Amino acid sequence: MVRSGDKEPRTAVVALGGNAISDPDKEDTITNQFAHTRKSLIAVLELIKAGYRLVITHGNGPQVGNALRRVELAYPQVPMVPLGVLVADTEGSMGYMIEQSLQNALHLAGIKREVLTIISQVLVDKNDPSLLNPTKYVGPFFPEGKARELADMYNWIVKDAGKKGWRRVVGSPIPLRIINSSAIRNLVEAGFIVIAAGGGGIPVYLEPDGKLEGVDAVIDKDRASAILGLNIGAEELIILTNVDRVALNYGKPDQLEIDRMTAAEAKRYFAEGHFPPGSMGPKIEAAVKFIEGGGEKVIITHLNNVLEALKGKAGTWIVPLA
Repeated sequence: MVRSGDKEPRTAVVALGGNAISDPDKEDTITNQFAHTRKSLIAVLELIKAGYRLVITHGNGPQVGNALRRVELAYPQVPMVPLGVLVADTEGSMGYMIEQSLQNALHLAGIKREVLTIISQVLVDKNDPSLLNPTKYVGPFFPEGKARELADMYNWIVKDAGKKGWRRVVGSPIPLRIINSSAIRNLVEAGFIVIAAGGGGIPVYLEPDGKLEGVDAVIDKDRASAILGLNIGAEELIILTNVDRVALNYGKPDQLEIDRMTAAEAKRYFAEGHFPPGSMGPKIEAAVKFIEGGGEKVIITHLNNVLEALKGKAGTWIVPLA
């Protein structure tokens, strides 16, 4: 945000969930995805009006799961496509939807800013233990029986995803570095709005000779957003989700919403088991990583409450010190 006395506008990474494009309550057609994307970008437009330099990231759990299912259903009529390449596919298709929708919103608002999408490779450790213990949900929900049937048929790993049913899970290695972060930083400093690390980015590892090779996995977009923010020197990480605030004892009679906490407090609450791995857990881990790496502030809030959250009147702020 441009403030009195500031020499430069503030840079923020804005992380949109995969459900910012796919409405879980509607048929997942392209028409519905575009319509839902336009609604989700109202929050991003408010941040642009507030003077931020932005990088937008997004999840792809529903989309990459659907892509993977299409590939399996089409085989052997067409060749199989590995998961890493499907991540790249969704980076392009979802980036296109966000880019065009935001371009149109900027045009209607009379704001002259250029938007572009970068297909991003993200460095991971090829020996990351999470590759042997898949935890990242992708694709649609199924009743337990159907999920187990599909798992036997297609060699899936499936897990209980809560009230909505069971889902497929894939490996989700920890991101270490955004390969093209220098280019992203230069573009943001030049005034471009950049869409990057979509779906967490394409996981790649380094061979001993320095060459890059792909990994069949999906990186958590919040973790990738934190690394991207640190790589480009962003001051803020803004995670937009479907709840207004982070809460302790979520869903229980003694649920307690948190307005503000330090990274140390967030780590303690995480260790106490307040933030499950399939929902708020990765967001808290990302927030702590960003703050401990030198970031100034993380805001976790609902898409609809961005302006109030910037003022500290909504959402949860996570900061270095009390």
